Amino acid sequence: MAWAVLLFVVAHFAYARYLNHKRTLPLPPGPSRLPLVGNVHQLPLQYQQRTFTEWGKQYGEIVFAKFFVRPAIILNSLEVAQDLMEKRGSKYSDRPRFVLINELVRFKPMVFMSYTDEWRRQRKWYQTAIQARNAIDSYLPLQRRETNKFLLDLIQTPQAFENHVKRHAQAFLPCCRFSAAMMMEIAYGHSVSSVDDEFVKFADNALTGAIEADSLVATLVDFFPFLRHIPTWMPGSGFKRRAFIARQRVREMLDTPYDKVRREVAAGTAKPSFLTYLLDELSKDNEITPEDQESIKYAVCLMYGAGSDTTIITLLSFLLAMVLHPEVYRKAQAEIDRVVGSERLPELEDRPSLPYLECVLKEVYRWNPPAPLGVPHNVTHGDVYRDHYIPKGTMVIGNIWAMTRDPSMYPDPDTFLPERFENLDSETAEQCSPHRMVFGFGRRLCPGKQLGDYIIWLAAANMIATLDICKARNASGEEITPEAAFDSGAVSHPKHFECDIHPRSQKVADMVVQLNAHTT
Repeated sequence: MAWAVLLFVVAHFAYARYLNHKRTLPLPPGPSRLPLVGNVHQLPLQYQQRTFTEWGKQYGEIVFAKFFVRPAIILNSLEVAQDLMEKRGSKYSDRPRFVLINELVRFKPMVFMSYTDEWRRQRKWYQTAIQARNAIDSYLPLQRRETNKFLLDLIQTPQAFENHVKRHAQAFLPCCRFSAAMMMEIAYGHSVSSVDDEFVKFADNALTGAIEADSLVATLVDFFPFLRHIPTWMPGSGFKRRAFIARQRVREMLDTPYDKVRREVAAGTAKPSFLTYLLDELSKDNEITPEDQESIKYAVCLMYGAGSDTTIITLLSFLLAMVLHPEVYRKAQAEIDRVVGSERLPELEDRPSLPYLECVLKEVYRWNPPAPLGVPHNVTHGDVYRDHYIPKGTMVIGNIWAMTRDPSMYPDPDTFLPERFENLDSETAEQCSPHRMVFGFGRRLCPGKQLGDYIIWLAAANMIATLDICKARNASGEEITPEAAFDSGAVSHPKHFECDIHPRSQKVADMVVQLNAHTT
């Protein structure tokens, strides 16, 4: 007994000494801070990732800052991001408190959810229904059909290429016609036959409303949660009124397609989808509770919203890169001609035989990562890393934009150069792959990563096989060279650009028309 007491006392003092040591360790280096505002005054309103990258050059791969009263670390290297968010995932997989989106708009998809049992439950749904190999394969006929429709749209009305890849609900939130149709059918079993589709409009209105609810004051409410309690009649409370409007739209987006599919399930007419899978799984043992229904609605709507937007950005970035680099496009066309020929269109089975196309798409992801700063993580327990103390409650920002421009990994990073990924050994190729960063980190890795990557590959391969994409010309016949410019914000949409798209031959155009005739 005495030995047990002595052991307890020794352990207690050892742990107390460890805690005291952590408290005396310095915070990671970073820019000097002002009382109350911290480093907010040093951040520009746009392209914050560039400022974070400059901080990284000055202070190192991990930078400490404060945004008002909230401590934050910015991770500017892949190595540090993996050390913390992957190898120490139990401490770094939470999310900060999103007062505006979660509590005022009441939009609570898994991507913004805290690291809880409910998050793990929904993650398991995705792993079973989306990430499993047989589940991925089951979506291939749908992907083929929608890809054929997409090609036909581009051939028939090429001048409207952006509207075929996206149609604007608002300038801030494009909704991809090709991607939306595919993700809507995967999520709800609902076939989108028109750009004016009712379900797509519900989703556009809700997501656009959530963005419109944002403002400088709305951002402040995330850092000072007490602002959520100010009356709606007070000056400066407009963000609350916008949030309440967005809440109604989100509710409509969640309820309307869910109720329709439930009615179809009861009538025996529902098409297989992610939603019908969840309804079937949760009703096997017990009746579906109201809490289950809410979880299902958010899980399904996340697949539509997040999946389609990432696809939009990547496909438009691909088109812009091909317009700016015709030599790359010609090289990719030559590879597909050699491997696939002209009697059919590329299929996913051709992917291992098209290594240069793989390099092109890797470079597209690197050149313009869809979410330059990802979604912030949150530290649940104080931690020590490289002799620096990281306090509990610190917001963790992975500067993906900086990682994809790390000159030690990607020499001449501002140049679009697919050849950088050629002739690498398997270990180096894995280390350099942008897939390791653009889809998130650790336990928060995007669950739809593989499905989205398949969709993008199939679309890009088929555009290369069937279309010539080049610079548009003005009225004088001079080429118009677009700027490689991207919107600022949480997601990086390419700015509007012009290009010329036409079928490579009449034979190809006829093939696309015939393929669509067989699927209508």
